[in-house]
Amino acid sequence: MRRQRPTPAQWVWYALGGGLPRELAPWVLADTTRSTWVWRHLARAAVQLLPLVVVCLLLVPVPLVYRLSAAGGGLLLGLLFSLAYMVETIEHRVAKAGYEPGTATRVRTERAERDRVERLAPYRRDGAGSFD
Repeated sequence: MRRQRPTPAQWVWYALGGGLPRELAPWVLADTTRSTWVWRHLARAAVQLLPLVVVCLLLVPVPLVYRLSAAGGGLLLGLLFSLAYMVETIEHRVAKAGYEPGTATRVRTERAERDRVERLAPYRRDGAGSFD
Protein backbone atom coordinates (compact mmCIF):
# COMPACT_ATOMS: atom_id res chain seq x y z
CA MET A 1 0.00 0.00 0.00
CA ARG A 2 1.41 3.36 -1.05
CA ARG A 3 1.65 5.99 1.66
CA GLN A 4 -0.61 8.89 0.82
CA ARG A 5 0.46 12.49 1.10
CA PRO A 6 -1.39 15.65 0.16
CA THR A 7 -0.63 17.33 -3.13
CA PRO A 8 1.14 20.72 -2.91
CA ALA A 9 -2.19 22.51 -3.43
CA GLN A 10 -3.84 20.39 -0.73
CA TRP A 11 -0.95 21.10 1.64
CA VAL A 12 -1.28 24.86 1.13
CA TRP A 13 -5.03 24.57 1.78
CA TYR A 14 -4.25 22.49 4.90
CA ALA A 15 -1.63 25.04 6.04
CA LEU A 16 -4.21 27.80 5.68
CA GLY A 17 -6.60 25.88 7.96
CA GLY A 18 -8.63 23.88 5.46
CA GLY A 19 -9.53 20.26 5.84
CA LEU A 20 -8.10 17.36 3.87
CA PRO A 21 -9.95 14.33 2.46
CA ARG A 22 -10.62 11.49 4.96
CA GLU A 23 -8.08 9.20 3.28
CA LEU A 24 -5.35 11.64 4.38
CA ALA A 25 -6.35 11.50 8.07
CA PRO A 26 -3.42 9.18 8.97
CA TRP A 27 -1.05 11.66 7.32
CA VAL A 28 -2.53 14.52 9.39
CA LEU A 29 -1.98 12.55 12.60
CA ALA A 30 1.57 11.69 11.56
CA ASP A 31 2.23 15.31 10.57
CA THR A 32 1.13 16.57 13.97
CA THR A 33 2.92 13.93 16.05
CA ARG A 34 6.32 13.43 14.40
CA SER A 35 9.41 14.55 16.24
CA THR A 36 9.46 17.62 13.95
CA TRP A 37 5.87 18.63 14.74
CA VAL A 38 6.87 22.04 16.15
CA TRP A 39 8.84 22.94 13.00
CA ARG A 40 5.96 21.72 10.83
CA HIS A 41 3.58 23.91 12.81
CA LEU A 42 5.85 26.93 12.32
CA ALA A 43 6.01 26.23 8.57
CA ARG A 44 2.19 26.22 8.39
CA ALA A 45 2.07 29.45 10.41
CA ALA A 46 4.60 31.08 8.06
CA VAL A 47 2.40 30.15 5.09
CA GLN A 48 -0.54 31.81 6.84
CA LEU A 49 1.48 34.97 7.49
CA LEU A 50 3.05 35.15 4.03
CA PRO A 51 0.24 37.14 2.33
CA LEU A 52 0.40 39.82 5.03
CA VAL A 53 4.19 40.04 4.76
CA VAL A 54 3.94 40.41 0.96
CA VAL A 55 1.31 43.15 1.27
CA CYS A 56 3.46 44.95 3.81
CA LEU A 57 6.52 44.74 1.57
CA LEU A 58 4.84 45.69 -1.70
CA LEU A 59 1.95 48.03 -0.96
CA VAL A 60 2.81 50.18 2.05
CA PRO A 61 4.08 53.56 0.80
CA VAL A 62 7.10 54.06 3.07
CA PRO A 63 10.84 53.56 2.55
CA LEU A 64 11.99 49.96 2.10
CA VAL A 65 13.82 49.78 5.42
CA TYR A 66 10.56 50.51 7.28
CA ARG A 67 8.66 47.92 5.24
CA LEU A 68 11.35 45.31 5.91
CA SER A 69 11.36 45.99 9.64
CA ALA A 70 7.55 45.97 9.80
CA ALA A 71 7.33 42.73 7.80
CA GLY A 72 10.05 41.06 9.87
CA GLY A 73 8.56 42.21 13.15
CA GLY A 74 5.08 41.14 12.07
CA LEU A 75 6.36 37.74 11.04
CA LEU A 76 8.20 37.31 14.34
CA LEU A 77 5.17 38.32 16.41
CA GLY A 78 2.88 36.14 14.33
CA LEU A 79 5.12 33.12 14.86
CA LEU A 80 5.34 33.82 18.60
CA PHE A 81 1.55 33.97 18.89
CA SER A 82 1.34 30.82 16.82
CA LEU A 83 3.69 29.07 19.26
CA ALA A 84 1.55 30.23 22.17
CA TYR A 85 -1.53 28.41 20.78
CA MET A 86 0.33 25.58 19.07
CA VAL A 87 -1.10 22.64 21.03
CA GLU A 88 -4.68 23.86 20.69
CA THR A 89 -4.24 24.45 16.96
CA ILE A 90 -2.73 21.00 16.48
CA GLU A 91 -5.56 19.33 18.39
CA HIS A 92 -8.11 21.21 16.26
CA ARG A 93 -6.40 19.97 13.07
CA VAL A 94 -6.44 16.38 14.34
CA ALA A 95 -10.09 16.65 15.38
CA LYS A 96 -10.95 18.06 11.97
CA ALA A 97 -9.29 14.98 10.43
CA GLY A 98 -11.71 12.75 12.38
CA TYR A 99 -9.75 11.84 15.50
CA GLU A 100 -10.83 12.38 19.09
CA PRO A 101 -9.66 15.66 20.67
CA GLY A 102 -6.45 15.03 22.58
CA THR A 103 -5.24 12.27 20.26
CA ALA A 104 -2.14 14.14 19.05
CA THR A 105 -1.04 14.97 22.57
CA ARG A 106 -1.62 11.39 23.68
CA VAL A 107 0.38 9.97 20.75
CA ARG A 108 3.28 12.39 21.35
CA THR A 109 3.26 11.60 25.09
CA GLU A 110 3.26 7.84 24.46
CA ARG A 111 6.11 8.18 21.97
CA ALA A 112 8.14 10.31 24.39
CA GLU A 113 7.59 7.79 27.18
CA ARG A 114 8.54 4.89 24.91
CA ASP A 115 11.70 6.76 23.86
CA ARG A 116 12.54 7.51 27.50
CA VAL A 117 12.10 3.88 28.57
CA GLU A 118 14.12 2.68 25.61
CA ARG A 119 16.88 5.17 26.33
CA LEU A 120 17.09 4.15 29.99
CA ALA A 121 16.77 0.38 29.48
CA PRO A 122 19.71 -1.31 31.28
CA TYR A 123 20.32 -3.96 28.61
CA ARG A 124 20.29 -1.52 25.74
CA ARG A 125 23.79 -0.65 24.56
CA ASP A 126 24.84 1.53 21.64
CA GLY A 127 21.38 1.77 20.10
CA ALA A 128 20.71 -1.99 20.12
CA GLY A 129 17.19 -3.20 20.76
CA SER A 130 13.83 -1.65 20.23
CA PHE A 131 10.43 -1.59 21.87
CA ASP A 132 8.52 -1.29 18.57
